[in-house]
This record gives sequence, structure tokens and C-alpha cells, in this order.
Amino acid sequence: MADSDYFYDGDGAMESLPASPEVTYNWVDITSDFFKYIQDLKLGELLHDGHLFGLFEAMSAIEMMDPKMDAGMLCNRGNPKPLNFPQAVACGKLKIDDLEPSELIGIIDATMACIVSWLEGHSLAQTVFTNLYLHQPHSIVNKTLKAYCIAVYKLLDCIRDCINKALVFEEEDFLPMSYGYRLGSNPQMGSTYDASLEVSEQKCIAMLREQEEDLNKKARSFDDDDANNLWLALAARIRFTRMIYQALLVITKRDSQSGADCVALLNGCSEMMKIIIKTAGKGTQPVENSDSPNPMGFEPMINQRLLPPTFPRYTRIKPRAEALQYFDELVTRLRHAWKITSCTNFHTALDFFMDFSRQRSCILSRSALQLLYLSPSPASTASSAMAAPGQPRPHHPFVEILRESIKSFVNPPALTPKSPAGCTPQARELVENFLVRCVRPFAVLLQVCGHNRARQRDKLALLLDEFAALQEEAESVDALVGGGVVGGTGAGRSCFGTWLLYHVLRVMIAYLLAGLELELYSVHEYHYIFWYLYEFLYGWLVSALGRAEALSGEAAPRDTKRGARRHKKRARPHAREGLMCQVLQNMCGGYYKALVAFKLQGKIRQPACAFDSEAVRYKHRFAPLYENPVILYLGGCKHFQQARTVLETITTPDQEVTDLLKVAKTNFVVLKLLAGGHKRDSTAPPEFDFSVHRHFPIIKLV
Repeated sequence: MADSDYFYDGDGAMESLPASPEVTYNWVDITSDFFKYIQDLKLGELLHDGHLFGLFEAMSAIEMMDPKMDAGMLCNRGNPKPLNFPQAVACGKLKIDDLEPSELIGIIDATMACIVSWLEGHSLAQTVFTNLYLHQPHSIVNKTLKAYCIAVYKLLDCIRDCINKALVFEEEDFLPMSYGYRLGSNPQMGSTYDASLEVSEQKCIAMLREQEEDLNKKARSFDDDDANNLWLALAARIRFTRMIYQALLVITKRDSQSGADCVALLNGCSEMMKIIIKTAGKGTQPVENSDSPNPMGFEPMINQRLLPPTFPRYTRIKPRAEALQYFDELVTRLRHAWKITSCTNFHTALDFFMDFSRQRSCILSRSALQLLYLSPSPASTASSAMAAPGQPRPHHPFVEILRESIKSFVNPPALTPKSPAGCTPQARELVENFLVRCVRPFAVLLQVCGHNRARQRDKLALLLDEFAALQEEAESVDALVGGGVVGGTGAGRSCFGTWLLYHVLRVMIAYLLAGLELELYSVHEYHYIFWYLYEFLYGWLVSALGRAEALSGEAAPRDTKRGARRHKKRARPHAREGLMCQVLQNMCGGYYKALVAFKLQGKIRQPACAFDSEAVRYKHRFAPLYENPVILYLGGCKHFQQARTVLETITTPDQEVTDLLKVAKTNFVVLKLLAGGHKRDSTAPPEFDFSVHRHFPIIKLV
């Protein structure tokens, strides 16, 4: 008897298992009956045994077979089977040679529309690779189309590489899956690797150049004007493809030596886009009410079987006119992003990142900006000086970038050469350790600016936790290093803390303003937000900037001419920023007091909370000061007037200043009317119009 036939009882004695009863199976062949009965089933119906087919099996079957759930089942809903590349060529529906210029233009424009659809978050399988020519580009006889299709593979690979390295995309922004298509090498779907089909970057660019020259020769031999010269229009598309590919290669490889070349390439792309947009109607156009972006060469359902069994995601290809405009704006954004390479100061770079983010740029331009300043992994520490992983674009470690940032902001004695505060080995080690620990949160701050606006708010909240721990360390560094200042003035004791507080306040302000921009707050919550911005954040930010100027002035070198100790005349680097902070503080104060007045007059609907103690808290803290709505209206009116006065002193106003000035003037008039009794008996709630400025609305009375 085998060991498995024994078991141990509670006393440790080994007992034998009882003999198992003999089981008799009555097998019945149901094959013929099965095929007989399924003839009556329609597509999507199931035949099952209730005993062996439970809820789990039923849901799995629905997900795998129901057209509503399984993307692959769309191919079986009475539509003709989609033809692949060899089948379409064999039956004459796909031309691989002797294509007319209008047909080539139509194929290229449709492919550009598919690329834009991919960049807007759709899958490659349902966009770009619905183009049958991309399935076997080496089988195409027409040299122009063959070179273009191979270049599309290389361009897609370069785009995906750029976005993957930057790591600022979310699932709603970009889908990196290639679905079996070998981007960048051996562009031949469904084939084994063939080294002879490998196309290098240089070879791809050479192929496009060759076609440019050939098409330009044909264009010169054409007698018609430029507007009707199809060969010229086709040459512009090939040239644009080559130049955008070369520009993205420079950006992705972060080769600063090719900076001038990149700008020239992007300028050339803009010139070509003018021709492409002007001649968009010269190519073959999509059939009306058709899912195919072009009459020939595209099969929307060809890759449906490659999709996982999930909800079918219908992909509507971007209209050509909108897609070409997208490319034109993309080139402009890339050219603007290149300007980050001239930002040597971290504060300037951070402002650039935030401003670029406010423009709601696309995922590719946001990723390009990250690569132009930061390497693929911005959260890692800085250990080498030459653009290693985690390093900024300038050829300095990120630690040095932050060191210069602190020196330009507060000029702490601990970072001043030959200063007693930083001469001791212990002090130097303390400061260096602090700077190294600053690398991750500050690099992540730049990276957060590369995410879409909705995701930024969540990531800023997480980042505040890291800054909180860092702020405690900054105070410790100031306490230990600041005591060594000459004369015992203690000028350096709050330098690092002031610098860090400045950035923490900016993150907190960005977090609150993002809620306004994303419309996350109800109107009855506005007064909380503007109160906190007015009373605390902007006030503290103005104070931090003032303290930074004072500390920087104390640490500045002094002149002892004629025995007198005089401060050298220094520019105020934070003067404009401090001015704008005062403007925004007054704007928030105006909104806060206006909103409280609206609430007191019953103009803003409040939530029905039976056990809410807000009234008690308000009476204890604010009622003695703000009982009369008229006083609040006048107070808010004063704030908007102060903001207007400060804005009008700016001699070179930009768009931000112009928009704020318009908002401040309008709100001043509105609150002035309300303070005078206008619509006093009306309970209609005010409207808040964010069309002029994304954060500070115009108050409108209904």
C-alpha cells in the first residue's frame, strides 16, 4: 500500500484509509447532437449546461464573444472580411506602382491624420496601421511611397522613444503599444527579422532626400503655376517628413551641438506646412460617411483582432484640415520648447515649464521640453556632470543648478567663497547633503509640469509631502550654518529656509489655482479658496520675496571707499514678481470679500447640511468684523482698485497683465454698483466668467 493510503490520527498512530468506492462513468457522444442544435443559434448566442456553466463562465464568455464587449467580434458582424496587403494587391484594390500625384498626396495626408489621432491617445492598431502600405513597405514599387512608409516607421519609433524617455504621459494621453509592428527596424509586419531590410537613420534620411530631388525635378518640368503643381505639393510633404524626423532625432538624443540645426529644421517644417495646408485639397479625399481616411490604402478593421477582449473603442480619425493644423502648431510648440536650452537659471527654467504647461501643449511637445532640460529619469540624484540619467540639459549636475539657484535667490554666506560659514568641513558636508536631497523633489517638480493639467494637481499634492520633510532639514541647516556669519548678524540663518519656503508656497498656490481651472470647487466654496490665497499664501510669498532681497543685500560685498562702508548698488531681481504677487493678493482679497457679501445677502445657494457648524464658526471668528455686506463690497472694491493701480504701473505689460487689468477694472465697477445698492433685493446668484483669465473670473450680475 502506498504512503498516500495512510494518515495519522490525533494520537500519532498511523491508520489506513478506507478503500474508495469504484466509480462508473456513462459517457455519451454528443458531437452530432451539438452540431445539429447549434445550427439554430444566431451569432452571439450560447448553448450551455446550467449545472456546469456558472456566472463566472458566463461573464467570461460574454467578454470574449459579445460585440459590445469584445473588440474582435466587430469583424464578424456581417461586414466583408478585411483584406490584408497581399490580398488587396492581388485583387487590384491596392496599387503599389504607377500612382498619380493626387493619390500619393491623399495617402500621405491621411497618414498624417492617423498619426495625429495616435498622438491624441488612440492606439496604433486603430490609427496609423490601418494603412495597408505600412504592413509591407518594402513590397511597394513606387519609390516615393516606399521611402515615405519606411520613414513613417522611423518617425513613429522616434516619437515613441521621446515620449517614453520623458515619462510624463498618462493612459489618456498616449498608448505606446506597437501591436507586433517592429518600429525602427525591419518594417515588415508579420515577418521574421531580416537584416537586409534594416534601415538606419542615415539611410532613411538619404532615401527621403533622393525623393525630394526627384520630385523637385518633376515640379520644375511642370508648366502650371505653383498652386496647381502637384509634384511641388508632394515634394513639400516628403521634405516636411524628413525635417520633422531629423528635428525629433536631435531633441531625443539631446545633442546640444546641433541646436542651430534643430531650429533651422523646425523653421523649414513651418514653411513646408504652409504649402501642405494650402494644397490639402489636391489629394484624393475620403468618401463621405466612410470610416476610412482615404479611398485607397486604408482598412479600418484590419487590426481589430489584435485588440484585447475589452470594450470596443471606436476611433474616429482626425479630419485632415484639423490634423494638418495640429502639425503646424506642433512645430511652433517644439520651436518654443527649444528656448529652454538658453535658461541657465533654475527659477527661469521653472517659470518656463509652468508657462508652457498653461498652454495645454500636446504630449509630444511636453515630452520634448522634458528631454531638452532633463534626462529620462529626473528623480535620480546628480552624480556626473555630463547629462547622465537624471541630469538637466545644461552640462552641470543638477546639484550645481540648485546651488546657483539658491545663490541667485538669497546668496547665503554658506555658499560664498571664503566665508566662515562654509569653510568648516562639517558645514560643507551639511550643505552638500541638503542640496543632494533637494535634487529629487525639484526635478520631480519640473517633471510634474510636463503632465496634463488634470494630473498635475494630484501629483502636486504628493510632492508637498516631500517638500515638508525638506523644509525641516532646511531650517536645521540654517540653524547650524547661519551661526558662523561674521559679526554675529545671523544673515544666513534663514537663507535655505526662505528659498525652500518660496517654492513650497508656489506649489501650494498652483495646487489651489488648479482646482479653479479644473472647475473642482462649487461656488459656495470659492470664498474659502480666495480667503486662503489672500490671507496666507500670497501674503507669505510677498514676505518671502522681501526677505530674500534683504538677505541677499546683507550678504552682498561692501565698499569701504573713503573709510565709509557703503552697499554696492544692486538691482532688485524679485521686484516684478513681488509686484505681481501683490496684484494677485489684492485680486483674491476682492473676490473673498465679494463672495462673503454675496453669501450674507443670500445670493449664493448653500448646501443643505443639517449639522453644519459653519455659522457658529463664522460668528465666532468673522461676524464682529464683517456684519455689513456693504462694507465687504467696498472692501472688495478697494482691493480690485489697488490691483488695478499696481498693474497700471507696469511699463511693458504682457498678456497676463492685460487680462488681469481687464478683470480688475470690471470687478471694481460691479462691486461699486453693489455697494451702492444695485440689485439689493435680488437673490439671483452671480455668475463667474473664467473666459478672460483661467483663475480669476469676471463677476457678472444676472
